[in-house]
Amino acid sequence: MKKGCVRFVSLVSLCVAVLCAVSCGVSYNSVKRMQKMEEGVDHPTTKEELIEALRKYDARALDLVTTQSQEGIWYKILGTRYLDERMYGEALKCFQKAVTFYPDNANLFYYVGACATYMANASLDYSATGGGEAAVQKMRYYNLAEQAFLRSLEIEPKYYRALYGIGVLYVYELDRNEEAIPYLERFLSVQSKDTNGMFALARAYYSTYQFEKAVALYDQIIKLKPNAEKVADAEANKKKTLDIMYSQ
Repeated sequence: MKKGCVRFVSLVSLCVAVLCAVSCGVSYNSVKRMQKMEEGVDHPTTKEELIEALRKYDARALDLVTTQSQEGIWYKILGTRYLDERMYGEALKCFQKAVTFYPDNANLFYYVGACATYMANASLDYSATGGGEAAVQKMRYYNLAEQAFLRSLEIEPKYYRALYGIGVLYVYELDRNEEAIPYLERFLSVQSKDTNGMFALARAYYSTYQFEKAVALYDQIIKLKPNAEKVADAEANKKKTLDIMYSQ
């Protein structure tokens, strides 16, 4: 049998299966299995396989509910693969796409915020024109990051990653230290030994003239001894804070 005829017959068989599923009450899983058999897509693992699977499912989605659910999962997986490779722009696109399938997923919004923060720091004046486009682009990414972290916390108020993300964004990127404090305090109430969170909160306390609280956090970091570099930083920051306290 010629190749074109084989393809036609297989398509006819697939259509019959779908019609039977709709008319006879067969589960969506049977349609999904048939689609996987036709398209040659089962459990993609590599980045290339995920992209190919998405292309095939986009081209011919017979079972919309099941297919879109699977597609959303693949966009999430592909986004994490890009994130692992520090390809933050591509990762951001994937997570934004996944959010359209799962708009109540706090984890996806956290990833959007994290990637947007990285992209903000990559917004440079590449054209070397001296214009303000880079600054505008940077703020757009920061605004996206803020919205994403806040949306994540609306969905899951105790989600510690989003608490840390919004706190660090406010402290290190936007200089909004007072707003950062409640988020970082909530973060440390859950992740009580996270020294990165302690450094961020101590800086927020220092910037808002709450020196005693900052010193207490630096003491806590020194006591935990995470590594020599962090201990040295905590000791230096503690000395700086005490010097300002005693000079007043």
